[in-house]
Amino acid sequence: MGSDLRGVGARFVIVRHGNTFAHGEAPRRIGMRTDVPLTPAGEEQAAALGRHFAAQGWHFARALVSPLARTRATAAAILACQPNAPALVPEPCDWLREIDHGPDENQGEDAVIARIGAEALAAWDAHGVAPRDWQVDAESRLAAWHAFLATATGPALLVTSNGAARFALLAIGAVADRPLKLATGAYGVICRDADGTLRVESWNVRP
Repeated sequence: MGSDLRGVGARFVIVRHGNTFAHGEAPRRIGMRTDVPLTPAGEEQAAALGRHFAAQGWHFARALVSPLARTRATAAAILACQPNAPALVPEPCDWLREIDHGPDENQGEDAVIARIGAEALAAWDAHGVAPRDWQVDAESRLAAWHAFLATATGPALLVTSNGAARFALLAIGAVADRPLKLATGAYGVICRDADGTLRVESWNVRP
């Protein structure tokens, strides 16, 4: 709650946007080229995040948001519950943008697996190794995440998508004991301690 815990230099809350598929709708691999809105359930997830952070006493000093409609709507719902709204204006952030799934963009999981194989998807989920033909630019993402987490002031809110959020964990080497994936409407917290150590406080928490 806040950023004044003893021994903590800064805290960063990383949020994945709410649902974009209606109940019963087959999920697809949607990335940076598929700008779909939140569903009503996704809007409620975003509102629940806002209420949760307010109840927990989070007072964000800044907010960074990827360019897509689903992330911007999620951020807006969260910030609407902040005590300093509307003064807290979200900052568009290109390195939080979702990945591009290449020929698998907007395709169902069966079609994706048929093209690249289950092992390739497993490597992506466990280690962030991009399947062939996906446009990820992992090196730049890792550098951007690490630079921000190592130097930025907090508490900060970052709202992004599943393909991008995992690089926060990869950037600080925190992948051994947790899955990389964030569920829709879920968040994680990374702390930078006073000595500069970066650590995961929580991951994949859904209010």
